Formats: sequence, C-alpha cells, structure tokens
Amino acid sequence: MGSTDAKLTLYTNHRCPWAHRAHIILEELKVPFEEVIIDLDTPRTPEYLKINPRGLVPALSYNGEIIIESAIVANFLADAYPSHLLPPSNTPEGALRRARVALFVDAFISKFNSQLFALYTAEGEAARAEIVDKAVAALVKEVEPLLADASPYFGGSDKLTQAEVLTGSFVVRHKSLSKTDLYPSNLWPSIVEKAPNFAKWAEVVAVHPSVTSIFKEQEIIDGTRARIAKLKAQKQQ
Repeated sequence: MGSTDAKLTLYTNHRCPWAHRAHIILEELKVPFEEVIIDLDTPRTPEYLKINPRGLVPALSYNGEIIIESAIVANFLADAYPSHLLPPSNTPEGALRRARVALFVDAFISKFNSQLFALYTAEGEAARAEIVDKAVAALVKEVEPLLADASPYFGGSDKLTQAEVLTGSFVVRHKSLSKTDLYPSNLWPSIVEKAPNFAKWAEVVAVHPSVTSIFKEQEIIDGTRARIAKLKAQKQQ
C-alpha cells in the first residue's frame, strides 16, 4: 500500500509523547514526510480544527486523507509500509503478533504508565511513595511477564517492533524524569530490583535512535516541571 510517491504531512508537537509515537515509526521506516508544528500552549486555530476537530496531535495527512489518534496513525503506517516492525496482518503469525503487541501496550499504558501521572499532583513523600508502590506492583504483575523473551526487543526481536513504537516515547521520558526530583528517587531502583525484564528492555529502548530522534531531554524535563507547577496551582484554586 505504502508508496514512495505518497505525500505525508505530520501535524505534531515534539513535546507530546503521543505525537512522538508517529516520529518513532516514521524514523524507523525512513519514510519522508513534511512536518507542521502545532502550538499546544494556545487555542487551536480554525485551520487546524478543520484538519482534526479534536484539536490533538498527531494528525497525519496521507495523500490528503486525514488520520488521527497516535496508535491509529502508527498502526496505519506499519501496515502501509511493511517492515520488521510487524509481520503481514493477513498471516496467522501477523495476527497473533498484533494481538500480543496490543496486550502489551494496553498493560503498559493502562496499568503502569497512567499511574505515574498521579505523581504530578501528589502532595508529600508518603503519597508519592504509595503511587510508586502501586505503579511498580502493576508493572510486575501486568508487564514484566510479557517481556520474558525480550532479546533485546519485544517478542525476542533483535530490531525495534511496534511494541516499542507505541511505548518508547513514554519509556524515554520515565528514564529521564527518574534522574530528577520530579520522580521519587526510589522509582527506578525499585523497577530494576522487582522488574528486571522491563528494566533491561527499557534501557535499550530509551537509547534507540528512532526513539531519541526528536527527544530533547532538558526541554522535556523543563516542560514537565512547568506543567506540574501549573497543575498544582490549579489544584489550589
């Protein structure tokens, strides 16, 4: 389906981890595209709302057809440009791999990743410690077993897969924020101790060139710090 003649335009913002997913797969596939940066700090323009009425990023224009929502964009690109990321969907192997990837991504996002967002507004070390304990417990239960055969990537692959495309933007952020006071100092050591499969996998994912291609660590740290301050100020109003 994918064609080197296809015209792709990605509407994005480099600070957004959801939009980052699209950058990871486009970089990994080496598909040329045009980029339009959407300012997320101001109301969306009428022009962009015509492209994506939800006002979110990413949005992908593929020969004029608009595709929205990060996972849908990434999965479309994986199917449009067959590669090592996923086997063809019309084979039993491909169907099974998609099911396994979907389960892994759901476990990572809904059981672990979502819990860490609570750190942004938690008050006091006791509350932060409780969030870490719950998040790590969920990681151990839901995600760690699914990485038992990682070698070093999901499912025993020696190359990046769709599982990393859909989680890598969050992994690299968690690794970076764990080096700051924005996350409790015991978070990453606890992960290393209790979820060694995940820890080894995350170390590799966080430095992969396709994951780091647009990632500017200090900008993300500074932006997260500003976001936390804003959320806490709103909470006090």
